[in-house]
Amino acid sequence: MGMEDKIFNVMVPIEKKIKIKNGKRRVVEEKIYPGYVLVEMIVTDDSWYVVRNTPRVTGFIGAGTTPTPLSPEEMEVLLNRIGEEEPKFKIDVLIGDPVKITDGPFKDFDGKVSEVDQERGKIKVLMNVFGRDTPVELDS
Repeated sequence: MGMEDKIFNVMVPIEKKIKIKNGKRRVVEEKIYPGYVLVEMIVTDDSWYVVRNTPRVTGFIGAGTTPTPLSPEEMEVLLNRIGEEEPKFKIDVLIGDPVKITDGPFKDFDGKVSEVDQERGKIKVLMNVFGRDTPVELDS
């Protein structure tokens, strides 16, 4: 193929997230743009032909017959996002979902989710304590 001087980098951007399922906290890697591959290349007729005719490549982002390049600012944001060491939280509950507390001083209490804070990895749960709905902030 001999495209090393035209095609430099092929990347599937992923980021680490904390996913909580069935009360278990796990760090998982998720694709930022599922179904997309980013290619750093100099677009010539030959390099464009090679990429376009790669197996399982079905289309491109852009108008007409040529791809739309990302701006340097867009690339910087993307590279910063995939370079973050701290995983992001992914909380699989919605407002109004019934939950059962599995750990801590409220273990085995039931409640309803009233707020979800994805950034901090916290949820607020309304629990019935002494006959009154009481909001309690919990780690997800």
